[in-house]
Amino acid sequence: MGFSFSSFRRNSRQTEPENLEGPNRAAYASSHLSDSDGHQGVGEKGPVAEKFVHDADGEKDTIIEEFDKSPGDLTFEEDAKGGMGRHLGLTTCTLLIVGKIIGTGIFSTPSSILGSVGSVGASMMLWVLGFVLSFCGLFVWLELGTIWPQSGGEKVYLERIYQRPKYLATIIFASNAIFLGFTASGCIVFASNILVAAGHEAGRWTERGIALGVIAFATLIHGLTPRAGIYLMNALSVFKIFIVLFVAITGFVVLSGKTHIKDPHANFRDAFAGSSHKPNDVSPLFFHRSIDMRCIDGRASQYATATFKVLFAYAGWSNVNYVLNEVRDPIRTLKIAGPLGLAICALLYLLANVAYFAASSKHDILKSGVTVASLFFRNVFGEQAQKALTVFVALSALGNVLTVTFAQARVNQELAKEGIPLPFGNRLWASNWPTGKSPLPGLIIHLIPSVIVIIAPPPSVAYPFILDVEGYPAQIINLFVVSGLLYLRATKPSLRRPFKVWLPFAFFYLAAACFLLIAPFLRPSNRVGDTPPLPYWLYCIVGIAVMIVGVLYWFGWRVLFPRVLGYELVPVKTELQDGTFVTSFERSKAQ
Repeated sequence: MGFSFSSFRRNSRQTEPENLEGPNRAAYASSHLSDSDGHQGVGEKGPVAEKFVHDADGEKDTIIEEFDKSPGDLTFEEDAKGGMGRHLGLTTCTLLIVGKIIGTGIFSTPSSILGSVGSVGASMMLWVLGFVLSFCGLFVWLELGTIWPQSGGEKVYLERIYQRPKYLATIIFASNAIFLGFTASGCIVFASNILVAAGHEAGRWTERGIALGVIAFATLIHGLTPRAGIYLMNALSVFKIFIVLFVAITGFVVLSGKTHIKDPHANFRDAFAGSSHKPNDVSPLFFHRSIDMRCIDGRASQYATATFKVLFAYAGWSNVNYVLNEVRDPIRTLKIAGPLGLAICALLYLLANVAYFAASSKHDILKSGVTVASLFFRNVFGEQAQKALTVFVALSALGNVLTVTFAQARVNQELAKEGIPLPFGNRLWASNWPTGKSPLPGLIIHLIPSVIVIIAPPPSVAYPFILDVEGYPAQIINLFVVSGLLYLRATKPSLRRPFKVWLPFAFFYLAAACFLLIAPFLRPSNRVGDTPPLPYWLYCIVGIAVMIVGVLYWFGWRVLFPRVLGYELVPVKTELQDGTFVTSFERSKAQ
């Protein structure tokens, strides 16, 4: 299918488009319309509804200019056009969150967290803290997502809040989304576990070859047969719920004493024992007045890194925010699917941790050399069940890869719609080529860095380091998002907010984001961190460097080259053959 572009002129006053039908008309009405008294009309609305409410007092044009346009000058209804329309319901959106959150972390991360904090009690408290922080973040994203029910997530919120300098927020977000938006670890986990299940040696290139096949499969099924991709993604999400639920129920059976596990309550009798004896633990801070400040710094750094891992295991609660252009009744669906999906995962995570600690001693978990889930299955069911677990973990990793690629492709497409200069032109990358239903070019943008990360670095050191690098810029973005929400509350109190986060939650999330950005720079007491021989602070610097690359790219594109070469960037809005609207830039000689 070739490309066909038809230019059009934007009306100075926005009215309901004449050609909106079915779900597009409903989505437009639910996000835009209100009655003459300023009350909610067909559905709940974001700030664009204010342009109707305030028609009489002359504020309409200001509100349209400030909130109804993206940097590429696309309106709400234009941005939502193209592709399969609004086809995602409440069930799929909930599973989209569950499928992203439950990857492989719950099968392996608990042992790493235990090693960092030194006790079962402190480990469980950190999982609870991650749950609370994630819910606080979810409520912040719910407020912003219901104000602007559009695909792109943080991209949309940063663009609308930090509008000057124009495109700076977009480019910085794009540098992080493109360079660090890969899906490599899930592919590697799938490959290694499948090889173990098949009884084959996990050779370096054999493992990488399978991993490349996984990311290629995810790209093609979502790009060429999008409905089949969604069905498979949902099926694997349901499968993951049943697997973790099975672990949780088995844990209760173990605790009942009806299995061969001796003393399943041992880890819970003195749950915090050990916290005060490890050099990188935080618990002595609360009990000893005389303490070396270098130990405080080390413990803070170690706890920050452990918290990053817990938050990474919970990551995915904002997944629906990235695909809202494809969601039916987006505001209502988001408000239900977000809390429901995260609550399901949080409950399963806490119960799974209880099961792990019931079936294995703390010493065995730290010294066994296998994942905590593998140790659990071996202790409870035997070695054959331990081998079966590798298949479960592989399928869980595959489901996570499918979920991540689905959402990330939509983010890449939204970035291309704004006119960001990309190789071969941004119109290609913004399109739904070749089917007209799914953004295969956006999937390819996601595929390229994933392939590089799978092939290039040595895995033993690189993969843990890459996970840390992914987390740090994300926390910087989160800091600006929650700060922006607080700024909007103070400066734009009249905005329609179908959902409002309780401000103490927002401030708590802000404080946690600040801590997680500062603490990794504090030298750990073991002086090496968790990715030796690399310096403990290196992942922070690399993450910041990625964002600085975005700043430099923006400066060259928007300031330096136009000034040196004497041209201006003139935006041109076009409609692609599949109905997608995209902004691109033409050069015009500067006046």
